Amino acid sequence: MIRQIEKAKAQTRAKVEHPFQVIKCQFGYTKARFRGLAKSTAQLVTLFALSNLWMMRKRLLMAGEVRL
Repeated sequence: MIRQIEKAKAQTRAKVEHPFQVIKCQFGYTKARFRGLAKSTAQLVTLFALSNLWMMRKRLLMAGEVRL
């Protein structure tokens, strides 16, 4: 029972942490300390939108090939 709970937690953690890994590795994001809250929020929202596109790039490219 405990193994199942830990496995479920690990699966959830992996789904949540993957976008952060993409943002840090692909887009070189580092936390800026002296930036305003609005600017930081806008940058993170943009980076998460780009990370969604990055993670779906193969599906998007395949969908584009079918339509051509």
